[in-house]
Amino acid sequence: MTNLNKITRGWFSEVCPMWPGYANTFKIEEILFSRKSRFQHVEVFQTLQHGKMLVLDGIIQLTEFDEFAYQEMLTHVPLFGHPDPKQVLVIGGGDGGILREAGRHDCVETIDFCEIDEMVIQVSKEFFPGMACGFDDPRVTVFIEDGNTFVQNRKGRYDVIIVDSSDPIGPAEALFEKPFYEHLKAALRPGGLIATQGEALFLHQDCIQKLVGMTKALFPVQAYANIQVPTYPGGHIGICMGSLGPDPKTPGRQISPELQAQLKYYHPGIHKASFVLPYFAQKMIDNAVL
Repeated sequence: MTNLNKITRGWFSEVCPMWPGYANTFKIEEILFSRKSRFQHVEVFQTLQHGKMLVLDGIIQLTEFDEFAYQEMLTHVPLFGHPDPKQVLVIGGGDGGILREAGRHDCVETIDFCEIDEMVIQVSKEFFPGMACGFDDPRVTVFIEDGNTFVQNRKGRYDVIIVDSSDPIGPAEALFEKPFYEHLKAALRPGGLIATQGEALFLHQDCIQKLVGMTKALFPVQAYANIQVPTYPGGHIGICMGSLGPDPKTPGRQISPELQAQLKYYHPGIHKASFVLPYFAQKMIDNAVL
């Protein structure tokens, strides 16, 4: 993708063809890292109000200010949506935040992690240790591979698969296509479920209808949740889910007081509430077909 984003007079603006005519702008105090990997341009900025910010090909991935909202919901909604998740796969999310959250579940026995760009992991370990601590969990096995290829060789392995992808431009484009979702389904154990980054209801309706249509066609149970994340375009982002068994809209297990005390965003009430959508959005989800 052509990088249209610039720092002008100390302000970084996130410009992308996925949200034409709209940009989030942040005051930048310092450029901490800026280098091209084999796949993308990786940058870390120190912002005035949002702490450190990770940017890939000009698109904001996270800030320290509100990363917990996305990481907690994309992890705990599927993991609590499953009654007994033991084998977990995480694709993407080289910052380690999903691993950090998945590691809070004592019932999880193994966490396979697949990331295409090793530089993102290295940069996160240097600049975002509060998220990259997820890599320290002994249950985690790291694979530096293309997630689309990796999952094809993992048939019947996982109870829960979480796809923490960037937007469908560049390295993550294949992760928004039907063949990838077919491979995800094949990699699940009986009763397993998937949760993928589901874009923004107000800005990416065509993309969401495609994702929902694919999951409806492949899974007996489909659901879509919404998360408030101020840093992201529109201030929100979704989770697209497909299940071979349990309905992920209701927690399948109780959360312990000890685990709840570690969290900032997720709790059982917001788990259920995140699936309650504005009328236009629910209508869009209901009418989505492949």
